[in-house]
Amino acid sequence: MQCYKTKNLSRKLKIFLNYFVGPALFLWLSFSIYHQITQQGDVQASWHLIKDAFYGPSSWKIVIVVLLMFLNWGIEAKKWQFLVSRIETISFWNAYRAILSGQAFALNTINRAGDFVGRILYLNEGNRLRAVALSLVGSMSQVLVTFFIGLFALSGLRFKILNPMNNLEGLNEFWLDALMIAIFIGIFVLTIFYFNLALFIRLIEKIPFVARFRFFIEKLEALHWRELTRILFLSSARYVVFIIQYVLLSQVFGVESSPLNLAMMVSVLFLVLAMVPSIALAELGFRGKVSLQLFGLLSTNHLGIIAAAAGIWIINLIIPAIAGSVLILGVRLFKNKQNKKQLD
Repeated sequence: MQCYKTKNLSRKLKIFLNYFVGPALFLWLSFSIYHQITQQGDVQASWHLIKDAFYGPSSWKIVIVVLLMFLNWGIEAKKWQFLVSRIETISFWNAYRAILSGQAFALNTINRAGDFVGRILYLNEGNRLRAVALSLVGSMSQVLVTFFIGLFALSGLRFKILNPMNNLEGLNEFWLDALMIAIFIGIFVLTIFYFNLALFIRLIEKIPFVARFRFFIEKLEALHWRELTRILFLSSARYVVFIIQYVLLSQVFGVESSPLNLAMMVSVLFLVLAMVPSIALAELGFRGKVSLQLFGLLSTNHLGIIAAAAGIWIINLIIPAIAGSVLILGVRLFKNKQNKKQLD
């Protein structure tokens, strides 16, 4: 009888949590997003310029940027679906929902590291902690692509654009060269680690404390270099989409330069954003300052530079986060295990 009461209480608690947590998270995330957006001066200053651009001759470019947003997160959803296939089979639509929900959480964490919280909510309870390690692999691949392409872009900036009359504030050639060497070493170490995950995991598992939690990281051992290369390819595809979006939006707001130079500056911008810890909701101010430093070497249209930075921030981060916060309304913490195929 006591066992029956305990099970009944547990069932009622799960029902309560299923229907309470989603709306509670939605309210918290919605308030957080709204509060932070209203505090961003660059958004308010650029909003009129952004709205006017929708009715200008280059409005078609904005439409393409918005459509590329769906492609961008679609590629990330495909990558997530591929990663978690090691532990659970999920549909592309559920993977897409997970990615958008992850963005809602990511806006409140440093360098958007908390996006895995939203992602794992769409998995079975027993797989959620195991999926965290797989999420880290996806993030690592994106960082590797950002640093690799960013290093080439930084080299181009160093030797093609910078000169005694056209320099970055507070960063002379010596420190720029030192930074490139440090980034190269970092890429080398990260690449070795990335393509030898199985070896490193086996070594780590020999540590007594870590061995107790082997269950959560064991699936990383099964990632073959071909699979890791495929993940890296998907991350590279996302990166190309990012570049195209930023170049198009820069052209819309009159930041005049060649597409190659604009792409170079975007890559350096992403490199800086990846290196400097920041919270996405508070990132726009920093993003705007860095954009002015970099794109200011190509154009004197400061308002256009800020508008492009704000536009990308809204389209690629805020809109998906709002959509993700709405999707969280339908999240159920406890699911019927028959809904998804779990892989042992």
